[in-house]
Amino acid sequence: MTPSTTTWAQRIAYGLPAFALAVVGIPVYVYLPKFYSDVIGVDIALMGGILLAVRLFDAVSDPVIGLVSDRTTSRFGRRRPYIAIGGVGVALAMIFLFTPPRETSVNPTVWFAFWIFTLFVFWTLVTVPYESLGPEISHDYTDRTTLFAVRDGLLIAGTLAAAAAPALVAALWQTPPSPEGERRKFFLIGMIYAPILIGTCLWCVYRIREQSGLLAGEPPGAGGRWRAVWQNRPFMLLLTAYTISAIGSNLPATLILYYVQYVLQSSKADLFLILYLTTGVVFLPAWIAIARRVGKKNAWLAAMTINTGIFLGVFFLGPGDEMLYGILVFGSGLGFGASLALPSAIQADVIDYDELLTGMRREGRYIGLWSIAKKMAAAAGVGIGLAVLGAAGYAPNAEQPAEVVMTLRVLYALVPCLCNIAAILIIWRYPLNARAHRDIRAAIQSRREKNAPLVDPLRPGHQIVA
Repeated sequence: MTPSTTTWAQRIAYGLPAFALAVVGIPVYVYLPKFYSDVIGVDIALMGGILLAVRLFDAVSDPVIGLVSDRTTSRFGRRRPYIAIGGVGVALAMIFLFTPPRETSVNPTVWFAFWIFTLFVFWTLVTVPYESLGPEISHDYTDRTTLFAVRDGLLIAGTLAAAAAPALVAALWQTPPSPEGERRKFFLIGMIYAPILIGTCLWCVYRIREQSGLLAGEPPGAGGRWRAVWQNRPFMLLLTAYTISAIGSNLPATLILYYVQYVLQSSKADLFLILYLTTGVVFLPAWIAIARRVGKKNAWLAAMTINTGIFLGVFFLGPGDEMLYGILVFGSGLGFGASLALPSAIQADVIDYDELLTGMRREGRYIGLWSIAKKMAAAAGVGIGLAVLGAAGYAPNAEQPAEVVMTLRVLYALVPCLCNIAAILIIWRYPLNARAHRDIRAAIQSRREKNAPLVDPLRPGHQIVA
């Protein structure tokens, strides 16, 4: 059986790959688009379309990898072989993506499209099994909050490191703010991150052993079992709310460089980004304590409310409002860590509910769908955000017309707040709390011991066929 709690050594070993995999977040979605548009010369609207197309492909690849890992049987387990192979693949693809060729015979748009596609193929190969491993490590309702807080805390720390990397690399290697300097900077970032990514994935594979006694995922040909996923009401509420909220949060991540430069007319975007991420890491332990006291759902609702209420003020800022913007960034960052860790911990609980309904452990299938939601939300932030910005008349390295400035303010501040409000209204109806989860775990044990009849804890009076 899976242990009820995890050790700190297990939590850190499991969380370390998230630190390194964060390089695919900030650099790819924040720095790389501007690098490829302003330095390499790729059309901004076309680049947004490429990123959106890659994410649409993920709509197929994510659940496929999830199903394959569920059904994998090997001496190394269901998840670990993919984590090892995928980590190496992501590292290699990242190096090529961060090092576009200088030869005019190579179309930079084609280069970008090929390597961003390759990057996300391997990203799927590692992240879906990696995240599927998490719910298997612990079945304890409270311990999961800590486990996923460690993982997502390291993810934020990795994002912070990735956000600071361009400035640090530029300072340490004295790369000038020129096209040649930008090229060298991204090359160095790729060479630094590649071995870290490979090393952390391999350490996780070595240190974490997949637990014995887990029920296998569904056998081949059990396609009809998808219906049980759509009938898992807690999961559907969670997935819908998370997706809407993530679409909103990815817009500021994509547009912060543009907003700070052209709306605030400031050159301190890196500092503001670091402030936001640092605030998220520092206050994450407090949210763990809050979640233990009031429950995961209520803590997540509180975090989204704080983030939304404070960040709305950013819409009204203009040139010279750096100090006020910094205060609002800090305030909205208070709930950032909770917005990552708490949904992940809640997600593990709804997978247990699926085991009760189906009699199978199907982390891969659920994580595959969850991964689609994350990637499509990120794609919407990049694809739609950049496409709308291009349609509004954005011109690289030039003074922007009023229409572009207003578009930036709406996309960067107003739309994310509206998305969060919609997510709050949806997750309010989420029914699974600590007591319900204890009942679900007890019913799962009863199912394994063939003690019938089984009653669905979330639908009193409704029997489950064992």
